[in-house]
Amino acid sequence: MKPRLLALPFVLALATFAGIAAPLPRLKVSDNHRFLVTAEGKPFFWLGDTTWELFHRLDREEAGRFLENRAAKGFNVVQAVALAEFDGLTAPNAYGRLPLKDNDPLRPDEEYFKHVDWIVAKANSLGIYVGFLPTWGDKWNKKWGAGPEVFTPENAEIYGEWLGRRYKDAGLVWILGGDRPVENDGHKGIIHAMARGLRNGDGGAHLITFHPTGGSGSSVPFHDAAWLDFNMRQNGHDPEFTGRYDKTREDHDRTPVKPVLDGEPIYEGHPVSFDAKKHGHSVAADIRRPFYWDVFTGGFGHTYGHHSVWSMHSSKHKPVNSPIMPWTEAIDEPGASQVGIGRRLMESRPFLTRIPDDSVLVPTEYPTLVPGAGTRRFVATRDADGSYAMVYVPVGRTFSVRMDKISGAKVKAWWFDPRDGKATVIGTFANRGERAFTPPAPGELLDWVLVLDDAAKRYPAPGSRNIH
Repeated sequence: MKPRLLALPFVLALATFAGIAAPLPRLKVSDNHRFLVTAEGKPFFWLGDTTWELFHRLDREEAGRFLENRAAKGFNVVQAVALAEFDGLTAPNAYGRLPLKDNDPLRPDEEYFKHVDWIVAKANSLGIYVGFLPTWGDKWNKKWGAGPEVFTPENAEIYGEWLGRRYKDAGLVWILGGDRPVENDGHKGIIHAMARGLRNGDGGAHLITFHPTGGSGSSVPFHDAAWLDFNMRQNGHDPEFTGRYDKTREDHDRTPVKPVLDGEPIYEGHPVSFDAKKHGHSVAADIRRPFYWDVFTGGFGHTYGHHSVWSMHSSKHKPVNSPIMPWTEAIDEPGASQVGIGRRLMESRPFLTRIPDDSVLVPTEYPTLVPGAGTRRFVATRDADGSYAMVYVPVGRTFSVRMDKISGAKVKAWWFDPRDGKATVIGTFANRGERAFTPPAPGELLDWVLVLDDAAKRYPAPGSRNIH
């Protein structure tokens, strides 16, 4: 007979998460299977941060500082790992504790997980959900990085059930995987078993997804899995649209329909395409483009990352792949604030009826100009009922739109600045034919968002307030 949860020490089997604030609303998939909403049906725009080493490397004072910074910038998710990537089984946390006794998933260390409890509760108290990875992938597939491999389908299910019970009342989303390929049935078996354990433990209280390797998505190995509530992509550390961020639309269009999210785009301050000598390090503009590419082509939200933050880089740790500053400075880099500005833009218009629709754009004689290619790719989204449309404009080039994509006799047009969130009225126009627009900085590599509203709706200025 397969061992169950009671194979664990009795005291650990009964340990549960104790929050320090009113619980966050449960999250679920929307009725149209495109978005996440709260239990009451309120739209939830996922604005995440990749903070993989949060549980492992920060003490409580540091973690509190970090989480307060993220809450102030509009983040509502942090993605963190219980059994961390960087020697997570052999290098102790800030309080000298290892997560497992003798590297045994059936013997989790209570003091280690009390620290995890504290961080989860602190995040929840600030309105932040935790995208909770039970383990990084090298603990079940040592493709690269530090092992050892400790999971089997049998102990993965028991460990998952223990976690599920412990955090049943926490505000979180389970994220399986951890940037390692699923290469065989053995790997799949471990993931399926851990998902079963989580569901058995929390009674289905939390959504589950999967964090894949770079340039891929959860849909390839697991799209049809009943436990996979939404697809997560890792479009990866390249700033080009084609072959990377266009894949979000491919997952959006799959059947059965499931929401899709880019859970790891290019990080701010990261060596571009992993080759700093050739391409240098990314900047805020490289972060904004994937935000709008992903969200406008079907993403229900977006995850940001900074190369110094995901590893919580400091002088205490060996640098990994050339981080350019400590995490304490990186948390205030401009891209982190600008994705919060993007979230406010999306929440200022009807949310659950939004669809990707590049047909808003009129292609030029040379489609490499509009809609464009590479770093200069235009993308569009709109309300299915036509009450508004938005066009992401990555370069100061004149382009035309089809006005009949908007309902109503008149269309009010705005420029929205994704760097500072300022909205400027362009004018109100008769809704007919095609109309050309020229961005405020023609000929420059400065991005903008064109917002077109049915004037009769009297929507507020883009990004000015949440209308939901």
